[in-house]
Amino acid sequence: MRFFRLVLILLGLASLSLTTRGGELATRGSFLFTGGGHKLTVWHYRPAGAAADAPVLFVIHGVGRNAEEYLNDWVALAEQKKIWLVVPEFSKTEFPGEEAFNSGNLFDATGQPVPRAQWSYSMIEPIFDAVRQQLGSQRNDYLIYGHSAGAQFVQRFLYFIPEARVTRLVAANAGWYMLPELTTPFPYGLKGTVLNAAALRTAFARPLVVLLGEADIDPQHKSLRHTPEADAQGLYRFARGHYFFAHAQAVAVALKVPFNWTLATVPNVEHSNKGMAPAALQHLLPLSGFYLN
Repeated sequence: MRFFRLVLILLGLASLSLTTRGGELATRGSFLFTGGGHKLTVWHYRPAGAAADAPVLFVIHGVGRNAEEYLNDWVALAEQKKIWLVVPEFSKTEFPGEEAFNSGNLFDATGQPVPRAQWSYSMIEPIFDAVRQQLGSQRNDYLIYGHSAGAQFVQRFLYFIPEARVTRLVAANAGWYMLPELTTPFPYGLKGTVLNAAALRTAFARPLVVLLGEADIDPQHKSLRHTPEADAQGLYRFARGHYFFAHAQAVAVALKVPFNWTLATVPNVEHSNKGMAPAALQHLLPLSGFYLN
């Protein structure tokens, strides 16, 4: 029985080739990534006909840790644009609670700093190296998108991994935000973290899109945080996104630094990764369909 279980596990972590109508092969599967004391299953999809140097898109799941479902939501779009999908799974076993996942695993249960290599944000760059080495991607950069808790992850990843090879970021329908304030304690601000004003300048220069569903206005949504700090940003996600963007823009003006962030909204979409994905793709691959350095 143990033998058969092992076989099933190995099959689950193997890449699978799927025949398309034209006879070409699309590749879908997963591999196990180990790094920083963590183990992550990384789901991936390469459409038939996608070049080795095609854009690589990281998709960051929400609080449900449902990475394969997020992959499924993006497959048809990946086929349209011939881009590679990479969806890391931040399991509750490896990253228990939002403090360990979307808030980065920056501090332990006693409030002491965690080594940088163990941060959840620190998983992305070495996973990209694994995609290049194990799957054969020839890209030197990548795109990243996150929805809900995944959007919180992306928004904070922007600050904490300034050397990341990411060229465009989309944070869609975040439940609440870490504000770019050095005097407000983490996780609602940056006080107590390793970040400083220089980190803000670097983050503001990155091309981040804050993407909001115009119908994501339920103040009683089951996964929406309500604390005094979160509610000060608004009572629902659509309002909080506007508050965050305006606040960040004001900080950039005060610092007199370039601000390359964009606020965009999607009509008639509630709190849905699948509903936000088509609009997100337009921002990730503007104009020509490829976003290149």
